[in-house]
Amino acid sequence: MSLSEKTRWLVWLSWALLLAVQVIGFWQQNAPAIVWFALLLPLVVFVPGMLKDNLRSYIWVCFVSLLYFMRLVLALFAQPDSALAMVGMGAVVVLFTSAMMYVRWRARELHDVEAVSSDHGE
Repeated sequence: MSLSEKTRWLVWLSWALLLAVQVIGFWQQNAPAIVWFALLLPLVVFVPGMLKDNLRSYIWVCFVSLLYFMRLVLALFAQPDSALAMVGMGAVVVLFTSAMMYVRWRARELHDVEAVSSDHGE
C-alpha cells in the first residue's frame, strides 16, 4: 500500500469522525433540520468527487475544513472542557493535513505514471 493510499484512508477516517462529531453536536443541541442541512452540506457535497479520486474535490475539502476549524475554535473557547469539541478539532486538523498531503502525493504519483507512459510512447 502506497503512502498516498494510506493517507487517503486517513482522510476518510477523519472525515467520518468530523461528520459524526457534527451530527452528535447538532443532536445534543436539538437543532432544527435546516441547521443540520446547512452545516453538514459542505462536508457531504464533495463525497462523489472524493470517491472518484478527483484531486480538486480533496483540495476543496481542505478549504471547507477551515470553516469547521473556525467553528470548533469558537466552541473550544466557549466550552474548554467539551470533549466533543476537542475530538472535532483533532478530526478537522487531521482532515486538513491528510487531505493536503494526499493531493500532493497522489499528484506526484499521477505525474510519474504520465511521465513513464510518455517515455514509452516515443
